[in-house]
Amino acid sequence: MRALAFATLRHADQRRKGRRAQPYVNHLAEVALLVSEATGGTDAALVAAALLHDVVEDQDVTAAEIEATFGTDVAALVMEVTDDKKLEAAERKRMQVAHAPHLSARAKVLKLADKTANLRSLAEDPPQDWSLARARAYVEWSRAVVEGLAGACPALEAAFEQAAGEATAAIERSVPHDTVG
Repeated sequence: MRALAFATLRHADQRRKGRRAQPYVNHLAEVALLVSEATGGTDAALVAAALLHDVVEDQDVTAAEIEATFGTDVAALVMEVTDDKKLEAAERKRMQVAHAPHLSARAKVLKLADKTANLRSLAEDPPQDWSLARARAYVEWSRAVVEGLAGACPALEAAFEQAAGEATAAIERSVPHDTVG
């Protein structure tokens, strides 16, 4: 609950990219729920890391702050799935694909839950400014990342595949076909 309170405060003004601009904390809660279900509720540190997984990337929180507040285990998990925002977006995406197979087993579960939640969001509330090509590319990139997580959690892998299928179907229906990029 402390991780939820911390994440809620840090992400208070952040919104998702979809038309509804949902509070970002909804995404964090979904990722934490997926992790909790995948682990049978037995890994509180991993659930806390799920709630905090974007706080370093998005909110100028340091690894040291997470470690001081939540301990070394939570901080290590968060940092294992944190992108280096100093890199260009394309390089960050490439690095996620390259690093996915080398994550710890627990970080793989977290990354898989995050990708599943992201595709569910894409299916339910796609960003208005995304073209069909961009949405398709996002699904394919997500699949490439998840390919490197194979064996992490069969139930989450199945949930990801379902989300990828639903996202693909949704973008074919809802993203304007006449935009480029």
